[in-house]
Amino acid sequence: MHAAAEPDRLALGEDTALVLIDLQRGILGLPTTRPSAQILEHGIALAEAFRARRLPVVLVKVAWSPDGGDLPTANVDRPGPAAAPPAAFSEIPAELAALGDVVVTKRHWGAFTGTELDLQLRRRGIHRIVLGGISTSVGVESTARTAWELSYDLVFAEDATADTDADSHAHTFGKIFPRIGKVSTTDEVIAALGP
Repeated sequence: MHAAAEPDRLALGEDTALVLIDLQRGILGLPTTRPSAQILEHGIALAEAFRARRLPVVLVKVAWSPDGGDLPTANVDRPGPAAAPPAAFSEIPAELAALGDVVVTKRHWGAFTGTELDLQLRRRGIHRIVLGGISTSVGVESTARTAWELSYDLVFAEDATADTDADSHAHTFGKIFPRIGKVSTTDEVIAALGP
């Protein structure tokens, strides 16, 4: 009789970066499945832990040109914004950002499309990404799917992630993320970083 396989212990080393999606003023103001203040608090805790170990922190924000010329133009049933939001919409809270963080501005759901995110990670020797942010089924999931296709190992901090729709959040964490990475918590991620 074979012994039951032990679950893989989460181990995060020097090839790991934190990538937080859309923790910015305009998105943090949306009604989410978990209070956005809690998501921001967990994002700050993760960022501080990564910085303390001199591991990259990447803050991704979504923004568009003032004239709206780079807004998505797809013919869909539920279109996005018709005009660019004010600049304050894209501001990253001062309590989250720190000197030395990599800031990436995206114009699509995912953080890889049309940005330098892959370059920034690879040049730093990153092979594993810890992901969190808002919203689970849009920006975070889109980024995760592309990261997985680019062969990054993924860890998802579930309690540092929220959606505007509870069913979407549950589906992504129950059906999608376990197939492309490891689902974890803020405390587990910080513990896995080691002393």
